Amino acid sequence: MTEIILQTTLNAVYAASYMSLIAVGLVLIFGVMGVINFAHGELYMAGAYTVVALYSHLNFPFLIAVAAGLAFVGLLGILMEYSLFRPLRDNPLGGLIASIGFLLMLQTAAVLGFGVRMAHIKPPIQGKIELLGAVLTYQRFLVIAAAILLLTGLYLFLRKTKIGWAMRACAQDREAAALQGISLNQITRIAMFIGASLAGVAGALTAPLVSPTPYMGHSVIVTAFIIIIVGGIGHLEGAVVAAVLYAFVHTFVTTFYDGVVADIVGLVLMLLVLVIKPTGLFGARERA
Repeated sequence: MTEIILQTTLNAVYAASYMSLIAVGLVLIFGVMGVINFAHGELYMAGAYTVVALYSHLNFPFLIAVAAGLAFVGLLGILMEYSLFRPLRDNPLGGLIASIGFLLMLQTAAVLGFGVRMAHIKPPIQGKIELLGAVLTYQRFLVIAAAILLLTGLYLFLRKTKIGWAMRACAQDREAAALQGISLNQITRIAMFIGASLAGVAGALTAPLVSPTPYMGHSVIVTAFIIIIVGGIGHLEGAVVAAVLYAFVHTFVTTFYDGVVADIVGLVLMLLVLVIKPTGLFGARERA
């Protein structure tokens, strides 16, 4: 029993790591831009398929493929900001609908380019860490380490740099930030690049572990919305804490019961939080 609990804990830490990257990126985009990006799950998918194309098909080194996935999806985010969200800045509903259209375009591009079958990728890092009978593969350890480094870097960026301060100012009051000379276009472009690239690098890092498909973003975006609602809409730290909480609950319930029950428990958890504290565990006052 001890081995099962420890193994499930390691699995939950891995799940919390990549889900934190996805959820934080989604929260950052919403906090700074006020846009609900329904295509965020497909940005995760795009990062995974960048690794499929470069690492699996063209034999690029895995880390180079991951870096390319981060950059490519970040550029997709800039494209979305410039062509979709900026023209619809004063129309959040229009931006939401536009993101759904972009979602369908990315799915179609993935189907045309790679087909609908799962893409199986050989893990670039072989081997495992054994701890009291539990196993953590090097590939999963890489995901966990990368998530910690990226999230720590983002935290320091937002609180120690002028651009980070400007992003937080835009999240709290865009009009006041503009009156202080902050360029909304520049800040939203940076926020979209960072938020999208976090989803992209999550997909790139986990590609050898999840067998990418063009529709893999569906379940991810649902989980991400549950996480940001539980943590508090617009709250970055809340998203990380909620991702850890959700990952542990979902992983343990899946291990000892089944995945369907785990999905139901996740929704029930969200409903309980909304009933007890409608603003989420951390509230929704500071959005970045």
